[in-house]
Amino acid sequence: MFRIDGDSSLSHFPACILAFRAVIPAVMSEIPITPDRIRNIAIIAHVDHGKTTLVDQMLKQAGSFRENQTVDDRAMDSMDQERERGITIKAKNTSIRWGDNIINIVDTPGHADFGGEVERVMKMVDGVMLVVDAYEGPQAQTRFVLKKALAAGLTPIVFVNKIDRANAEPLEVHDKVLELFLDLEATEEQFEAPFLYGSAKNGFADVEPNENAPDMVPLLDAIMEKIPAPKVDPEADFTMLVSNIDWSDYVGRIAIGKILSGTVSVADTVWRIHDGEKPQRAKISKVFEYNALATSEAEIAVAGNIVGLSGFEDVDIGETIAADSEAAHIPFVEIDPPTVMMSFAVNDGPFAGTEGDRVTSREIRDRLIREGRTNVSIKVEDTASAGEFKVSARGAMQVAVVVEQMRREGYEVLVTRPTVIKREIDGKMHEPFETLYLEVPDDAVGGCMQSLANRKGTTEAMSAKNGRTNLEVTIPTRGLIGFEFELLNLTSGEGIMSHLFKEYRPDSGDIRTRHTGTLVSMEKGEAMNYSLLNIETRGKLFISPGENVYEGMIVGENPRTDDLPVNPTKAKHVTNHRAAGSDKTVNLTPALKFSLERAIEYIEPDELVEATPKNIRLRKRILDANERKRAKKKADTDSVTG
Repeated sequence: MFRIDGDSSLSHFPACILAFRAVIPAVMSEIPITPDRIRNIAIIAHVDHGKTTLVDQMLKQAGSFRENQTVDDRAMDSMDQERERGITIKAKNTSIRWGDNIINIVDTPGHADFGGEVERVMKMVDGVMLVVDAYEGPQAQTRFVLKKALAAGLTPIVFVNKIDRANAEPLEVHDKVLELFLDLEATEEQFEAPFLYGSAKNGFADVEPNENAPDMVPLLDAIMEKIPAPKVDPEADFTMLVSNIDWSDYVGRIAIGKILSGTVSVADTVWRIHDGEKPQRAKISKVFEYNALATSEAEIAVAGNIVGLSGFEDVDIGETIAADSEAAHIPFVEIDPPTVMMSFAVNDGPFAGTEGDRVTSREIRDRLIREGRTNVSIKVEDTASAGEFKVSARGAMQVAVVVEQMRREGYEVLVTRPTVIKREIDGKMHEPFETLYLEVPDDAVGGCMQSLANRKGTTEAMSAKNGRTNLEVTIPTRGLIGFEFELLNLTSGEGIMSHLFKEYRPDSGDIRTRHTGTLVSMEKGEAMNYSLLNIETRGKLFISPGENVYEGMIVGENPRTDDLPVNPTKAKHVTNHRAAGSDKTVNLTPALKFSLERAIEYIEPDELVEATPKNIRLRKRILDANERKRAKKKADTDSVTG
């Protein structure tokens, strides 16, 4: 029991309240969970607006961790790539106990390439918390995620984050968010969404922009008060829509979703129901509940709760799990189609199989099919070429994440440059266009606008404030490929960009984003310092002395537009006048090393990225120089006669 003593009680009152609420779950653990005590909410926002940090604070202040427990920042970002890139890639769910209630929280990505992760959780929650930066205000992905939430009929709460940031304007952001609600045709109830203000990093929130607020109690209370309890039928037969898939080495695939009716227990017989296919029987082996950063086993799960179920040999996102084999298939959320396509192929280079242990077409195909089943916005198709597969996605980053994960799992794979997915409309070819939002320093505006014009971009709006200019540009999706890297160079790293799919428009013609050629190795062997010193005078190097190269491998960039054959393996010949080591004191300029994403965007259609567990190499699609010449001559002839 808590007692507040003497004059010091008031200063410690918020801490006492938090501590008291933290122990309530233990006291109330024997109270049966009912739907009216459950709240299901997704945290949605533009990238870097503070979603995952907010979830951290909610977990901490709800008493989910021991007082002496060490918890990493952005604890929900559990994937290695999420921590390395500083973004959320996969939607993940957790829950907290607030009083005798359960708040299930789904943390979603903010990057446009991973929008499918946001879309698929909309049927798993009953409300959303829209997080908006108090300085940046609503951005491109803010519009996308809010549009999806409003269309799904979800109840919103708005949290204006980072009000303690320099130049923050929380009240102005409040008005901009309301304008966005109107623009997206929110219902009257949705438009009346409550606003809270605070700092996820420093752990406070209030109904007014108050930087002296003590904690996040108002935010947690608002969730319980404003977000509706799940609309479910506890007395009906068990049904659940699978919205996510997890994996355990002990129990295999785990189906995650919100129970829409009835209850489910360990050892229950259930049916996997596909749309238009015969139901498949299964037996529940485990029931998992989520709390903080851990899962716990339960004997029974009730309607309205988000749980995990195991016992399936196979289960996919979008399937219905039901106690009755005659139950209807529950429609899954409509996922926006992918806009870019890349090809994955078996590594056929000279070093194939020397750096990875998963190199066959069957292994690559199985891995891509598995990715497509858990990532709803990726589509995998076979092609007419043996050992080559077509992967469609939302953007180059999304595919780069898949390739990087495959590298870490021991795969070797060849990847092409992204191409946009075009459509024929009214007999004419159309391509996807996007709205690009830029914030750049005033002195970089000219260079950015010139680059965008070269990429067929059209400036729709421009405004300047505090030494920075905001641009709104309509641009073909293929014009964005590789632009982010160019923006960093044009703005010395200060440019910020985001984009959102707009519509399909007639093909805008040729866009050339790379105006340089390459230095292509003529030989296989070890790169030598002597030869690289000579090659460096002709362009930028991508390799260092001692690296293994092969014929057709791209070893550097030629400032001119053509490809230049070079021999990086040539060693210095010893004579009476020249010693073998006399050039070792001459330093080479450090080689330019590409990230996987940058490499994919850099290459031309006749080039490939070779991704292995140990290296990322750039190469020509056709390695033999004579064969490349014949292929180019044939292509030129075909274009003239065609």
